[in-house]
Amino acid sequence: MPLPVLVLATVLAKLAAAHSCDIYAAGGTPCVAAHSSTRSLYGSYNGPLYQVKRNSDNTTTDVHPLFPGGVANAGTQDNFCAGTTCLITEIYDQSGRGNHLTAAPPGGAATGPEPGGYDFVAGATGAAVTLNGLKAYGVFTTQSTGYRNDNTNGVATGNEAEGIYAVFDGTHYNGACCWDYGNAETSNTDTGQGSMEALYFGTSTANGWVSGSGSGPWIQADLENGLWSGGATYQPGDVNPNNPSIDYRFTTGIVKGDDTNLWAIRGGNAQFGLLGNFYSGPRPTQPAGQDQYYPMRKQGAIILGIGGDNSDGAQGTFYEGALTIGYPSDATEDLVQLDILAAGYGTTSQTSGPPVFEGQVITLQDAQSEMYLGHDVNDVYVVPSASASTQFKVVAPNAPNSGCFSYESVDQPGTFLRHFAYQLFCDSPNNSDRSPGTFADDSTFCPETGFAASSDNAFRSYSYPTRFWRQVDDGNVYIGTQGGPFAWDNWYEFTTQASWKVNTVSLSF
Repeated sequence: MPLPVLVLATVLAKLAAAHSCDIYAAGGTPCVAAHSSTRSLYGSYNGPLYQVKRNSDNTTTDVHPLFPGGVANAGTQDNFCAGTTCLITEIYDQSGRGNHLTAAPPGGAATGPEPGGYDFVAGATGAAVTLNGLKAYGVFTTQSTGYRNDNTNGVATGNEAEGIYAVFDGTHYNGACCWDYGNAETSNTDTGQGSMEALYFGTSTANGWVSGSGSGPWIQADLENGLWSGGATYQPGDVNPNNPSIDYRFTTGIVKGDDTNLWAIRGGNAQFGLLGNFYSGPRPTQPAGQDQYYPMRKQGAIILGIGGDNSDGAQGTFYEGALTIGYPSDATEDLVQLDILAAGYGTTSQTSGPPVFEGQVITLQDAQSEMYLGHDVNDVYVVPSASASTQFKVVAPNAPNSGCFSYESVDQPGTFLRHFAYQLFCDSPNNSDRSPGTFADDSTFCPETGFAASSDNAFRSYSYPTRFWRQVDDGNVYIGTQGGPFAWDNWYEFTTQASWKVNTVSLSF
């Protein structure tokens, strides 16, 4: 329900100098971890928000707010990362307790692809947004991407009360386990019911635990060995009709648990309106002889984008969030929601460089050899001259709300450029041989300013936003980066191999 304009203006004016974690502290439930790549969560905070690593030389820099209590200085990242790719290697804790987030180590469910089994970290440019018109970047996570801190300070353990909130993209999710933010095991393994308390977002219905209404996605609680939307009977397959499917572009989610047998889920639109109450009541019960969810056995690690045992098959986009000590009141959280509204989250273009637009029929030449991007049925490679098989039509993105485009073959309508196992193919949505469930995301690409020259374009993968179309020496085309674990990630020649000259053949509207 939207607030009356005059009431909203008065409340927002009072919040001008107080941000989310100031509000939690005033309510007697201070933040013990506060993470955001977009803004300060305290009115006086002017320390680093996050760290980026430049792949051209592996150097790092920190991104601070523009002023105390302000929006992130996106210009720091843009200038530092110009002409190369960057990763978000650390998300700093603003609470002063040092609960920073870095790449998640291997766990009981998954060993990440990086050296030592660590997960990937997010590409730095995958989630550009604005806050009151000022550009900032979110944390766009994909499969095998996650952050963690197993050695925290002051985070709730055992049956201690806590609150968790996050602002995330309600249109970027999947049904895999588990896109979580919150409290998890310090062992990176599943240690049983009640050893976690984290906010989950997605459509997973694994094991038939209580889901929300409709087809999802839902704001749920990951309490280990169960994703819970609330409910009355807590039997597998139950539905909580009061927990709605969410599709807000910017979404606020809240999970909190008291030291009594009480927990709650709340949520709402992070751009306007009040929070909804989706559940408040006792914790789930289990059949006799099984571990129970009360009393809780929290361990105090912090996770982002993964499950407690490093289940890392999920995807999502994180903008800000915090963990509190103590059970926040609804009134405190309502004020936090008003501060989020005052932050003014909005969308911005995910593309840059020479214009590429829907309806355009194009050919593409790589900047290194001036060979053309072409295809032979499904296989994509570079060829010396233009032909019907080198023409692609720029169409609306297959991934909704991505702000980017898909590229349909002119001589083979209904097939699109997509990546699979990091290689580029010309593929149809119903090809069961190449992950049809991820086709929409994997066939969406964002044109940006080229690395070799500003007159060129680079084409960033929507689903793996640190990776770009890259022609390599075998003539095939991959989604590659400048420095990484694969042969097509070598740092040399990246700027020319990942830059493309776009030629307009015709316009078709």
